[in-house]
Amino acid sequence: MNAARRFGPCFGLAAAVGLAGCFTAPQQRNGPSSPPAAAPSVPPPVAGQSVPGAVPDAVPRVEPRSRYGNPPYYDVFGKRYYVLASGADYLERGVASWYGPGFHEVRTSSGESYDMYGMTAAHRTLPLPAYVRVTNLQNGRSVVVRVNDRGPFVGNRIIDLSYGAASRLDMLRDGTAMVEVRAIDPGLPARDPSAPSPAPSPATVATPGAPTAGAPTASATLAGAAAADQVPAARAALFVQAGAFSDPANAERLAAKLRGGGYGKIFVRDDIIAGRRMYRVRIGPVPGVPEFDRLVAALSLAGVYDAHLAMD
Repeated sequence: MNAARRFGPCFGLAAAVGLAGCFTAPQQRNGPSSPPAAAPSVPPPVAGQSVPGAVPDAVPRVEPRSRYGNPPYYDVFGKRYYVLASGADYLERGVASWYGPGFHEVRTSSGESYDMYGMTAAHRTLPLPAYVRVTNLQNGRSVVVRVNDRGPFVGNRIIDLSYGAASRLDMLRDGTAMVEVRAIDPGLPARDPSAPSPAPSPATVATPGAPTAGAPTASATLAGAAAADQVPAARAALFVQAGAFSDPANAERLAAKLRGGGYGKIFVRDDIIAGRRMYRVRIGPVPGVPEFDRLVAALSLAGVYDAHLAMD
């Protein structure tokens, strides 16, 4: 189960001094982060609520920062997270999880009630609210969600999706999926989701730190929503990137250290990134989340702590 924690408005917290806003005591999420043994009990939508699987994308619009959930930083499980001043140019790839029945109608970090059937998400460092496009890199489905909550704080998960968003991405059964998360600036024209995605910058990946806009109703059709999910791009090959270096000798040194350690195929790829030639140590391709988790955990034991998901 996903042991992420969530925060909402409260009367105070002594974990940090001078924070803008405050948090309630952490709560454990029950959205699965691994294949569930049985489907969770899902409450049926009541009259006027959205229908799971038939919910269109959140509609990005310019909004002020939420009064709650946007402190300069906060601490969870002994780790400090810094809330970004802006989501501009944010791009990250990694593992998404989802949360649902146990938190339906519970207050989120932004102070809004969580609608498990809506198109929302939780993120550790993006400002609240924010809009992101989440693409399932394993099947090409893509959705736009509104980030109004904090989390996940378990393993290497980078975003926690609502039940409705996870349904659209076809990841309810497995509980997780390898995804790309790209911030959307409501003030700029929408980007074509089928266009190639540039590699996320190291700074972006390493940074520690009211109902959904245009909220749909039960009249939305599943066929229409499913059609919008499809991205006409071929499924990309996915890898674990163990390191990136400007000096090829350092890249070869890390690759040599890892070879023979049971990680799988290890190679060094060189590319021009922002005008500089970089040498990236990669493992894979990786077939799915379980293997990705295994490799990241094994690399951590070997002293490689910043391994992340990469794609061609």
